[in-house]
Amino acid sequence: MFFAEIAGPLAAFGIIIGLPWMILHYITKWKTAATLTTDDEQMLEELHRIARRLDERMDTVERLVASDNPEFKPARLIADSAEDNAQLDEIDRLLTRTKQRTAK
Repeated sequence: MFFAEIAGPLAAFGIIIGLPWMILHYITKWKTAATLTTDDEQMLEELHRIARRLDERMDTVERLVASDNPEFKPARLIADSAEDNAQLDEIDRLLTRTKQRTAK
């Protein structure tokens, strides 16, 4: 008997309060999961700096080996060429765009 008296208000509470709360809760979780955290951005910037340094080092190593051995054919295109650095330049543009968005 007690359950029958409470079932109606409990069902109404669940539909009116519980269901919208659950939907809004998961929408909020979904939206926050799609963005980068500050730690993620810092890690990406650090990885980008490391990639740039490694690219410069590869250019230096290839120049040194080519000066010692005239038959050396570098595996990469041309050291410091625009075509060779295109991927790193694209990462530069993306990082700049991300910084501008977070600054607003």
